[in-house]
Parts: sequence; C-alpha cells; structure tokens
Amino acid sequence: MAKAKGSPKTGGRQKGTPNKVTALLKDHIIEAAKKAGGGGPNGVVNYLNQQAKANPGPFMSLLGKVMPMQIEGTGDDGKINITVEFTNK
Repeated sequence: MAKAKGSPKTGGRQKGTPNKVTALLKDHIIEAAKKAGGGGPNGVVNYLNQQAKANPGPFMSLLGKVMPMQIEGTGDDGKINITVEFTNK
C-alpha cells in the first residue's frame, strides 16, 4: 500500500549516508594513487603532479570538479585575484 503524500520517510538509509560501494571504491582509488606516487606521505600529491604534467586536459577537468563553485571577492571593486603556483621539486 502506498504512503499518503507528504508523510515522513520511514525506514531505509538516512539522508546523507554514503553508499558503501562508492566509499569503498574511493578508498581503493586513493590507495592506488598513493602507490603510484611512490608511497610515503606525499604519494597522492606526487601522483597528481605527474598527471597534471602528463595529462593536463583531464587534470584540469578534475580540478574544476573539486574547486569551489562560487568565489566571492572582498575588494571594493568586486574583482577577484587568483594566484596558482606550481613548483618543481
């Protein structure tokens, strides 16, 4: 029998609970990136740095997904200055 329209949710997963498969896959991807970057505390950063150089298009697409969607400036003129620095080590 169907619930009445507007009645509260009952049962099932709580809102905001991550999918277990998605969380597990994310953990495996991070682990693979650590190993590909040589392990250690900077393994993922090393791997992402390699990918930024070897595959700049896909890397910039990834960067666009993790950057904030809205940025607000604090200057009187409403302009926003962004500086991105890349270092070679």
